[in-house]
Order: sequence, then C-alpha cells, then structure tokens
Amino acid sequence: MLGAGPAALCIVAELVEHGLSVTALASHAPDKPWPNTYGIWAEELESLGLASLLGHRWVNTVSYFGNGDGQEGNSPIEHHFDYGLFDQFALQKSLLLRCEGVIWNVETAKDIRVLGSKSEVVCESGEIFHARLVIDASGHRSRFITRPDHGPVAQQAAYGVVGRFSSPPVEKEQFVLMDFRPDHLDSDQLKKPPTFLYAMDFGDGVFFVEETSLACAPPISLKTLRNRLHDRLTHRGVEINEIIHEEHCLFPMNLPLPHRNQPLLAFGGAASMVHPASGYMVGALLRRAPTLAKQLALDMDERPYLDSASLAKRGWEVLWTPELVQRHRLYQFGLRRLMSFDEARLRRFFETFFRLPKQDWAGFLANTLPLPRLLVVMLRLFYISPWKVKIGMVFGVGLNS
Repeated sequence: MLGAGPAALCIVAELVEHGLSVTALASHAPDKPWPNTYGIWAEELESLGLASLLGHRWVNTVSYFGNGDGQEGNSPIEHHFDYGLFDQFALQKSLLLRCEGVIWNVETAKDIRVLGSKSEVVCESGEIFHARLVIDASGHRSRFITRPDHGPVAQQAAYGVVGRFSSPPVEKEQFVLMDFRPDHLDSDQLKKPPTFLYAMDFGDGVFFVEETSLACAPPISLKTLRNRLHDRLTHRGVEINEIIHEEHCLFPMNLPLPHRNQPLLAFGGAASMVHPASGYMVGALLRRAPTLAKQLALDMDERPYLDSASLAKRGWEVLWTPELVQRHRLYQFGLRRLMSFDEARLRRFFETFFRLPKQDWAGFLANTLPLPRLLVVMLRLFYISPWKVKIGMVFGVGLNS
C-alpha cells in the first residue's frame, strides 16, 4: 500500500477487516494531521452509520446566485439539507484503530516491478518490499499509475481563512455552499473565470471563508483567489481581525480514468475518484472501499493462482464498473460545459440546478444516483433551464460570448 491519507486509511482499514496482511509505505507517518477540511452532506454520512464523525453540522444551509444588486439579488436559496464537516482527528483516529497490525514504513517508492505472482516495490532508501498486489493510494500526483492524455486537466483551486472578523461574514449558525454574487467585481474581472465563496459559522466568533474556483485549466492562482476573497469581504464591510488557519487547495477535477489493464491498482485520487462535477471524494472512499476490499480478499483466498496483474485487473473491474465509468463520463461532459460558462450563465445554471428535487441534486453531487436516474435528472435539468443555459449545455460557450 502506498500512501497514508484518507484514501489509504479507508482501504487499508477494510483490507485488515477482511483478514489481509498489509504493509504500508508513505512519505510521512499515518497519524500526521491532515491539512485540509472535508465536507459532506450529513445524510450521506448517516447512511453509512458514521454521523458521529462530524465535527460540525449545519441545518441552515444556503447558496446565493443573484447578482448582489438590491434585495432580490441578495436572496438566498435555502437547501433544507444538513451539511457537515468531518472531525478530521476523529475520522483519522477511527480509521487508524481499524488498521491494527499494519506496519507503516516512512519510505518513498522509487520503482515498482511486477514479477509474475509478486510485485516488488523499490524504495529510495534501497529497501525492497514484496506483495501479491500493490495498491497506490498516494494521491493524484502518483507517477506509477498510467492514464490516457486527454489534454489540459481542470483544477479546483481555493484559498480559505479560519479566523475572527470585524463583523460576521455569514449569518449566525449558517453554512453557505456557494455565494456567486459578483457585485464586488469590476467589468474586467467579470470577464474572467468566475469564483464563489464557500463559508460557515464555527461558533464562538470563529468563521471559515474560502474563495473557490470550481474548475479551470490552467487553474486560478492562489494570489488571485486571495485577492478575490479580500475584495468580497471588503465590499461587504468585513475585515479579517485574526487568521487562525489558512487553507490552500488545488486538485484535479477531470483527471482521466486510469488504464484499467495495468498491473498496479489505485484507490482515491490516484484512481480518479474525485467527483468531476463537485470535487467531493471522501464519501466515495467510505462507500467503495468495503466492496473493493471484500473482492480482493475473496480472490486472494479462493484463487491463490492469480498473479499480481490478474489481481489488479479484478480490482479495477470492481472499482470502475461499466456503470460507474459511464457516470464518470457524463460528469466530465457536464464539467466541460460549465467551464465554458461566464459568471452570469453559471449563476443561472446553479440557480436552476438547486430547483431540482433535493434527492436528485444531492444524489448528483454525491454520485449516488443509478445511471438511469442520473440520465433522467440531467434531462430534467435541461428541460427546466433557461434558454441561455440550454444553449451552453448543448454547444458550450466562450467566457465572452
């Protein structure tokens, strides 16, 4: 196993639970605190019986898609759906407790060789490890997982601040999923790729505010996002009095699916498991790890003749079923269309999207809709969209069109 982040711990915990022996390699210890926050719709986590891992939960969840000009332009869309942030320490600790017996080696893999029934991992230190199957859960930057080249990869980028402010940047006990109001932007900025505010009240006078670019290739710079955030706050008469923590995020949204005939298996970002339309992944890790681990344990127990390449092939078939592949392609198609929208068209799109029934838009964002239902939801979204959005969905549009 390569990696020690959320993806690695999710799959290792399940493999151990199914009785497999696991040796893990990572550039840092598995108990090193994770730097980023992870959000999820509370109902999604409740369905897994893991709601206790939420550190924060909001009932008042809203988004803003108006232009910010006047009362109507500042009216929120109420989602009526609880949102939460993981207690990262609790999530990490709970997974590590399930990884009992795993040997964690602080090593950096230099090369991976498939030698028939075994695979060999050669480390920078010179140490060599052998296994029936190597799983790469080290993230999207892995140099061992091969994938097709489909051109520039869109990146989600964000700059955020946990801190105290001169006045509340959002209402008390409120969570703001997307605030696309552009009234703080000048005419030149309006022609550039749009960004939105993701924000929440942590209580005790502490708030989290984050300027986010949904997806862009090349990505929007952190400097631009920082400036946009400060401009947005200043326009609303809010100043940062104290920075408790800064957050920087940059990860691919439409990374092509890996070649699924390679003799090395991946999980998490290395396996392109980031949702191409929303950027979420942790829910998918928790849902899909048990199925993958169960199949691998079954194959290793009942089919001892399977070599490394065959085991990897079986793993890829479970991880990326034909239905999941088709859903992934639909989401990627949708993302490409959204990336071509200017800020006004993008606001209208999301305003329409959240008029869908809650179970439909929530399932879309979590990637839990079966393929037939996903197709129905996408057709429904097209049907209720304004003509300007429909044209963009069909043909794609330039930022300045």
